[in-house]
Amino acid sequence: QVQLVESGGGLVQAGGSLRLSCAASGSSFSINAMGWFRRAPGKQRELVAGIGNSGSTNYADSVKGRFTISRDNAKKLVVLQMNSLKPEDTAVYYCNTIIGPTYPWGQGTQVTVSS
Repeated sequence: QVQLVESGGGLVQAGGSLRLSCAASGSSFSINAMGWFRRAPGKQRELVAGIGNSGSTNYADSVKGRFTISRDNAKKLVVLQMNSLKPEDTAVYYCNTIIGPTYPWGQGTQVTVSS
C-alpha cells in the first residue's frame, strides 16, 4: 500500500506564495515520475506540474514561470513552490504519479487565493 499526504495549503492574497509538500510512504520516488494536480469545484482535475526520475520538469501553461516542482527521493517528498498566486489558482491540490499506475489519492490540500 502507498499513502500520499499533501500539506502546506492555506489562504493567501493574490501575489503571495505557498509551498506545498507531498509525503509518500510505502514507496520510493525513484520508480515513478510524480506530479501535482489540482481540482477546483465543478472542474476536472488537471495536471499543473510534473517531474521525472531524471529531474526533468514540465508545467501547465497557466503556471509556467510561477510554480516550481522539485523532489527529494531520500525524503520521499515532492514539493510545489507557488509564487505570484492568482485567484484562479484556488483549488484542492493533490500529488500522484504521472507515469504508471496511479496511487490512491490523498486528501489533498486546499489553496485559496483571494483577490
